[in-house]
Amino acid sequence: MNKIKIDIPIIVEGKYDLIKLQSLIDGHIIKTDGFGIFKSEQTKDRIRKMAEKNGIIVFTDSDGAGLVIRNHLKSILPKDKIFHIYPPQINGKEKRKKAPSKEGYLGVEGLSPDIIRSLFAPFECQSKTEERRPVTKLDFFEDGLTGKNESKSKRIALQKRMGLPDNISVNALLDTINFLYSYDEYKKFLSESEE
Repeated sequence: MNKIKIDIPIIVEGKYDLIKLQSLIDGHIIKTDGFGIFKSEQTKDRIRKMAEKNGIIVFTDSDGAGLVIRNHLKSILPKDKIFHIYPPQINGKEKRKKAPSKEGYLGVEGLSPDIIRSLFAPFECQSKTEERRPVTKLDFFEDGLTGKNESKSKRIALQKRMGLPDNISVNALLDTINFLYSYDEYKKFLSESEE
C-alpha cells in the first residue's frame, strides 16, 4: 500500500505514534515525547522553525493529555500556522498495553490505517513534485559537520546562519535541513557560515 505524501510537518506524542505514522505517511513527523514538550526548548524552537514554511499538523491522542499538549502548541505557534487533526474517540486499548488509557480511548498508535488515511486525506499532496536530492550524513561528514574536531563549531555556525537552535542533535539538524531547504540552499548556507 502506498504511503500518503504530506508536505506539512506532523506532531505526535510518542515513539509508537511516530512508528505508526511512518508506516502510512511519507512526510516529516516530530514527536513531543509526551509532556517532554514543556521542558524541551530545543523541540519547541524546531517546531516553530518548521511551522514557518507551511504550518504544522497536530495529531495527538483524543484524551486529556493530548488536549494539554495541543493547547500548549497553540500557545507557542501562530493561529494561522497550526492545523488540528482529531482522532475519533474509539473505545479500546492498544495491543502492546495491558490496560486501556484512563479515558478508555485508543490513541493514535491504535487507530486503523484506514482511519488515519481518511483523516489525512485533505492534506495529501496532489502534485507530483520533482524529487530533490537530500542532504545525507555522508554530506555532513564530507563537509566537516561530523567526524572532525571542529565539527561541532561548524554545525553551530551553520545552524546560526540558518536561524536554527544551536543545541539540536545531528539527526534533528539533518531532518530539519531536508525539510526546509534544498541541497543547493544547504551548500549556500554552509559556504556563508564559513566566511
